[in-house]
Amino acid sequence: MILFLFAWRLSLPGMSAIQELETAVQLLTQEEFVTFRNWFLEYDARQWDRQFEADVLGGRLDWLAEEVRRESQDGHCTPR
Repeated sequence: MILFLFAWRLSLPGMSAIQELETAVQLLTQEEFVTFRNWFLEYDARQWDRQFEADVLGGRLDWLAEEVRRESQDGHCTPR
């Protein structure tokens, strides 16, 4: 939240939200950047997990599961 408020204050006419974020991130101290990076990595992982779950529930990965079953049945997989 603070980053967005800070980015808003840096806002210049014609700057996109991405440009504002880039500017704000570049102005972070090393400690603030580490905190932000850790937060962003966690956020990104949660977003990825949600999208993956939605894809699975929506059947968009059924083709991949079927391909794995076929490969296994054909003896193309080795046990660990």
